[in-house]
Amino acid sequence: MTNSISREPRPSILLIGASRGLGAAMSAEFLKRGWNVTGTVRGDVRTELHDLADAHAGRVEIERLDVTEQAQIAALRDRLSGRSFDILFVNAGTANANQHETIADVSTQEFVRVMLTNALAPMRVIEVLQGLVPANGLIGVMSSGQGSIASNEKGKHEVYRGSKSALNQYMRSYAARHAGESRALMLLAPGWIRTALGGPEAPFSLDETVPDIVKALLSKRGKPGLEYLDRMGRTVPW
Repeated sequence: MTNSISREPRPSILLIGASRGLGAAMSAEFLKRGWNVTGTVRGDVRTELHDLADAHAGRVEIERLDVTEQAQIAALRDRLSGRSFDILFVNAGTANANQHETIADVSTQEFVRVMLTNALAPMRVIEVLQGLVPANGLIGVMSSGQGSIASNEKGKHEVYRGSKSALNQYMRSYAARHAGESRALMLLAPGWIRTALGGPEAPFSLDETVPDIVKALLSKRGKPGLEYLDRMGRTVPW
C-alpha cells in the first residue's frame, strides 16, 4: 500500500519590476522562503530574474511589462486571467537624471516621466491587476521615506520626493474607495539602499535590507487596510 502525502500549494507573488536590483533580490528572498514568483521585466534582454528562473525550475515565471504602457498592463491581465496571487507588489520606479535639480529647474518632459513612472503607472497596475489578488491577499507598492511630507525638513531630491508623495496620496484614495474590504494594503519605505537607483553612496546593501523588506510584507498579510511602513514594520509619518 502506498502512502500519499498531500502538500499545500506554494504561496505566490506577482512582483512588478523584478529584473534586477531590489526586485531581483526580493524575488530570491521569496524563493528562499518557499514562495513561487511571477516577475515582470521590461525588455527582451537576459536579466537577474532569468538566472533565478534557471536556478529554481518551475518556481519562477517571467512576464514582459513596461508599466508606463497601458496596453501592456491590460495584456498582462489577460495573460494571467484566472490566476490568483497571494501578493501583488509593484516595485517599478525611477528618479530624475539630475536629482539635485529643484522643481523650478526640472524640465516638463523629465517631470512628466518621473511622475508617470512613480505615481500614475503603479496605480494603473493596481487598478487593472487587483482582481488577481484574493480578498485575503495583499497589494503593496514600493514607496520611499522621501515621500513623507512630515519628515521633509531638509528638502533635496524634490522631483523624486514629489512623485512618491503623489503615489502615497493616490494609494490613500484607493484605500478609501475600498474601505471595509479585507485586503491588506501597504506602502513600503525600504530605506536608502545601494542599487542602480539608490547609488553607491547609500548606506545599506541588498543583503542587509531585503530580508527585512520581505519580512515586513509578510507581517502585513491578514491585516486589512492601508499602512505606510518602513522595512522594520514601523509606521512612517505621512
